[in-house]
Amino acid sequence: MKVAVVTDSTAYLPAEIAVGHGLHVVPMRIAIGGETRLEGRDVSAGEVAQALREFVPVSTSRPSPAVFTELYAELAEAGHDAIVSVHVSSQMSATLSSAQLAARDSRIPVTVVDSGTIGMAMGFGVIAAAEAAAVGDPAESVAETARRHTTASETVFYVDTLEHLRRGGRIGRASALMGSALAIKPLLTVRDGHIEPLERVRTTAKALSRLTELAAKTVEDLAARLDVDGVDVAVHHLDARERAETLTERLAERLTDARRVLLVELGAAVGAHVGPGTLAVAVTPRFSGRRRIVGSSV
Repeated sequence: MKVAVVTDSTAYLPAEIAVGHGLHVVPMRIAIGGETRLEGRDVSAGEVAQALREFVPVSTSRPSPAVFTELYAELAEAGHDAIVSVHVSSQMSATLSSAQLAARDSRIPVTVVDSGTIGMAMGFGVIAAAEAAAVGDPAESVAETARRHTTASETVFYVDTLEHLRRGGRIGRASALMGSALAIKPLLTVRDGHIEPLERVRTTAKALSRLTELAAKTVEDLAARLDVDGVDVAVHHLDARERAETLTERLAERLTDARRVLLVELGAAVGAHVGPGTLAVAVTPRFSGRRRIVGSSV
């Protein structure tokens, strides 16, 4: 491909998909008890979940500009003419700014795209961008493909507690305290690039049912306002595989327009902020037909 597509590890792309589409994934940095590791390479989501349960300090940080500079140089050396670099919402991470700093010194043009989201809501857009690059689209078109998909995507998620989001500064203290005091099971969404409360339910069972309903409504809304040919769906979880499998099965049965329904575990970087027990559903429209893939998982 003349245009290389880069993203970061918070897209949580299954490894076989990233490799199959020639994608380049920059890892986030995770510190557990003061020891820094790289997401997707030497730290697992399970390790983060265990550390959070044991109250071991866990923090995350962006890849440095130097990491992007080195990768961009390697891609130029490999013969690419341009790079499209798609990253987690700038409202949630400074990763985008690292990419932008590195882009200034790149030997080939780099278009940096703020996905405005996270997880497979970004990942599906990155896949679409890679497909566009594979058929020879120019960088501007590849970047627009990524923006089109990520902008139209929707993510809803459930957390067992708001405390981890509060500690990371992703949600206000008042909201976190209210949720704890009332034993509320919160549902949240990603809107305008950041996390916002959506609804409250009383039990985990109700949360699963509501996630299914909200995903179905999202698919209906997308079909009503956009010219789409089906949707891609991903179910994320952190240390809640059984619940996630149940949710995946429900969605595969309910969402007949879904061209793929993936089960993808959240990684360490997002897991550190949402905590064990988290479930999320990402829905992204497809603007061209593809065969339906149900039940793929990692």
